[in-house]
Amino acid sequence: MATPREQEPPANGRRGFIKRLLAGVIGAVLGLVPALAGLTVLLDPLRRKTAVDDAVQVTTLDALPDDGVPRKFPVLATRVDAWNTFSQVPIGAVYLRRLNDGKLQAFNVVCPHAGCFVDYLAAQGNFLCPCHNSAFSVDGHIADRSSPSPRGLDTLEVEVRNDREIWVKFRNFQAGRAEKVPVA
Repeated sequence: MATPREQEPPANGRRGFIKRLLAGVIGAVLGLVPALAGLTVLLDPLRRKTAVDDAVQVTTLDALPDDGVPRKFPVLATRVDAWNTFSQVPIGAVYLRRLNDGKLQAFNVVCPHAGCFVDYLAAQGNFLCPCHNSAFSVDGHIADRSSPSPRGLDTLEVEVRNDREIWVKFRNFQAGRAEKVPVA
């Protein structure tokens, strides 16, 4: 037969439950603080804005003849991708040409219709998109009214620094729109 002590319920009933509950809550809070701090450090590069100099050195005046014919140049820049930094990687290309008055003109090589790279055809003296046959004159305007492109080639700001370096404010724009909307 059982003794009276063996028949009693355990002594840790409600009080024991509350103690265990409070210990669990305090442990969770204390564990959550370092976890959130670590997560903040881990995700910091994703929320940080990078300071970018909009202008990129593309070439020098010596590399650009003054015959008015567009020349294609790659655009190399340092790219920051969250946790990684890539130095001097291709981010696009531009056509540069020197006008009769000595000023420079720059076009993004991306067709405003569907985003393909346009080619300059020296024999015809115009730009042609190989994807849908959009044709552009040497000054970047639409050359053929039947062209599917909604606008002419996208012009870019260009400047000469140090009397010989050609710097371009490189941007990509949304394709398929009549207005120039920069891609974020």
